Amino acid sequence: MVAGWSASFEAFVGRFAARFPRVESRRQMRSYVRGLLSETERKNGWTLAEALGDAGPERMQRLLNFYAWDTDGLRDDVRAAVVEALGDERQGVLIVDETGFLKKGSKSAGVARQYSGTAGRIENSQIGVFLAYASGRGRALIDRELYLPKEWTSDRERCRRVGIPDEVKLATRPVLAQRMIARAVQAGVPFGWVTGDEAYGVDTKLRMWLESEDIAHVLAVAKNSMVVTMQLTKVRVDRVIAELAEDSWTRMSCGDGAHGQRVYDWAVVDIRPLRLTERGHWLLARRSLTDPTEIAYYVCFGPAGTTVDELVRVAGSRWAIEESFQTAKNETGLDHYQVRGYQAWYRHVTLSMTAAAFLVITRDAAKKGARHPAPTTG
Repeated sequence: MVAGWSASFEAFVGRFAARFPRVESRRQMRSYVRGLLSETERKNGWTLAEALGDAGPERMQRLLNFYAWDTDGLRDDVRAAVVEALGDERQGVLIVDETGFLKKGSKSAGVARQYSGTAGRIENSQIGVFLAYASGRGRALIDRELYLPKEWTSDRERCRRVGIPDEVKLATRPVLAQRMIARAVQAGVPFGWVTGDEAYGVDTKLRMWLESEDIAHVLAVAKNSMVVTMQLTKVRVDRVIAELAEDSWTRMSCGDGAHGQRVYDWAVVDIRPLRLTERGHWLLARRSLTDPTEIAYYVCFGPAGTTVDELVRVAGSRWAIEESFQTAKNETGLDHYQVRGYQAWYRHVTLSMTAAAFLVITRDAAKKGARHPAPTTG
């Protein structure tokens, strides 16, 4: 790191010192995060140790497995740092999604033969459920949970072997998402909307919880999901949209993509007439320009008078978490770990999120013309 960035890095990691009560653990945290930010291609215990001049990975392993430090407290501090840099009460969006970590064997916490979106098929993998924060300034991962399949939670002895506490019970991915959203709300994270893909939108319990908490959301649903129409009939979402006239569709962009603006045809329909006057419910549809049969559906809830442009913006913001996964995997070693334990998984992933947050925050500062982020006191 050049001098300016090194000073910025020290100021950044210094704000987390209270989570590491021992000087040695604090020193190792700095080394670990610095290593995750290095140009080393693979970022596991051995390669990080080599990059930092250590003879072996023992010190890195002690940080993940043995030192006493506050992993969830670090998560909270990273979230606060991200919000401080990127926070936007009106346009901020919380995004839930999951990513797979391909693994061999059967001894790593939560590993199982399960569908992995990363691989696009059923593979031996761990699944991490994540919460990202996105605004016009940038996006970053702010929370994480390891999904434990039933074959794990029903075998307490197997759980104990990898350090999974007895109080950790079976929880679906939408339940894990709800927990993370609730933590963000409790922490006072400023946001206007929640969004996520079908895996979360088809869970009616999650949608009803969001509504009960008055949290505006745009969640993707399957084409056979049911909604209550303005005529108080229950109809599949694809059939509701199929009845629309062609002039109901509007062509617009939902944001920048890897190849420029992501332009689709969009249509919106009011649903659920039994509602509070100050709130609205909508069914939003996104149609491909190249293949009109390719349609995605979203169930939406938010302030009455919300425009279709705003619903489209929120739907499009879901891709920010995919970009956050890519950044964390490519640049800060999110999936490079070689650990089996439950605690060690959380620790590596949280440290990777810390490194990724540093990149996001320093890049945001650079956009504003600052040489590097000013240290935060307190």
